[in-house]
Amino acid sequence: MSWFSEVDFVVDRLPMLQRGDRDGPNENRIREVQQLLRGIGYTIGVDGSFGPQTETVVMQFQRDHKLIVDGQVGEKTLLTLRNAKPNTRFLQHSDLVWAAGVLQVPVAAVMAVNEVESRGSGFFSNNRPAILFERHIMRRRLIANGFDPTPHIREQPNLVNTAMGGYSGGVREYDRLDRAKKIHVASALESCSWGLFQVMGFHWDVLSYRSIDEYVELMQSSERYHLEAFGRFVEIDRRLLKALREGDWATFARWYNGPAYAKNQYDVKMAKEAQLAKQLLGLKG
Repeated sequence: MSWFSEVDFVVDRLPMLQRGDRDGPNENRIREVQQLLRGIGYTIGVDGSFGPQTETVVMQFQRDHKLIVDGQVGEKTLLTLRNAKPNTRFLQHSDLVWAAGVLQVPVAAVMAVNEVESRGSGFFSNNRPAILFERHIMRRRLIANGFDPTPHIREQPNLVNTAMGGYSGGVREYDRLDRAKKIHVASALESCSWGLFQVMGFHWDVLSYRSIDEYVELMQSSERYHLEAFGRFVEIDRRLLKALREGDWATFARWYNGPAYAKNQYDVKMAKEAQLAKQLLGLKG
């Protein structure tokens, strides 16, 4: 039984800008970032090249605005930069430090997991939590909640099914959720994976939430609660917690991502991100 959505899904997100990138002939994305930084008082050249100076200034901006300090410009950093003030719904660096303290693991380890395992943004462009509705889970939850799924499998196979699939992707998943709620609200909510780390809704009980409604309400509040749900999961799975504490990325990826972890190099990616995070933390002193 999976704790998370069993497939990847497409999140509405902007391409990441990072060190080594350059604006193309018809692009001004890096120049926009540099101009925005310069306009609010940071010392930076505007040349369309994401070099060491731009990375350093971006990191300083992220520190100043309580964002995750990774030196990259994704949609959260760009939106905050355009607004020139923190967005409290976004995951902040202090949240990662908090989670590391609760789990008693290195901050760099939590940063690495966030970079590789999170979906980039915990919210869709419609300002609602990122979800993926699982029709095969809907069948199971109807049974668990005392309902016969058979007529719904026959009449609405895209919402209730024995097999995975039928995904619309992105904000369109809410259309499927809304239709599934007409069958049974709790089962529908339990059949979605939610937020930044896509923890399945039906685990609300074992993760010590009072109800699926409380779980969903928290997922709608901020990415800090998405991180908390992930932390609760790690706390009750001693294999993951031990691996995270020891930096055993192969073991962590095997239990978190499943048997295909090596093919997708999740362990290699997290090991690399953990090393980068250590360097960034060293720069912070």
